[in-house]
Amino acid sequence: MVWPDDVISIILAAFLGAAIGLERELSGKSAGLRTNLLICLGAAVFTIISKRMVVVDEGSTTRIAAQIVTGVGFLGAGAVIQDRRGVHGLTTAATIWLVASIGMACGAGFYTLAVVSTLIAIVVLVGLLKLSKPLARYVQKHKTETESISDDQDYTGPERRQAEGKKET
Repeated sequence: MVWPDDVISIILAAFLGAAIGLERELSGKSAGLRTNLLICLGAAVFTIISKRMVVVDEGSTTRIAAQIVTGVGFLGAGAVIQDRRGVHGLTTAATIWLVASIGMACGAGFYTLAVVSTLIAIVVLVGLLKLSKPLARYVQKHKTETESISDDQDYTGPERRQAEGKKET
């Protein structure tokens, strides 16, 4: 039986997941509108199921919640890519993880927590993106200065002593 609170929970989860997903979609990220909406909705449904099962089975609601966190962590790990230029997809992975927690909050009936978390996430994703570009330019500008100062940072132990000895002679 579906309870009115459950309907509110899944509708709110879909809406909040879509709000974060829309930002990711507009940013051109691989985990966009549909992915974030479905993760949030799925986490809410699993949390509702967990609440209902504990009444019938007299088990613990935390078992399913723990599996949501583990499963979503696996999804997030799939979004992270490492290549020669560095690690990519960390924000996408973190967003997936957060969206699942928002879905869990909706499913558990913690609506204020879910809404406030969503608003903060959108501010972070949109607002800090504007701040990160000037910071990246600053780091890139100063990166060349620090590289020339510490040219022997890759040496360790005997290699460093040997290199320092060659510089002195």
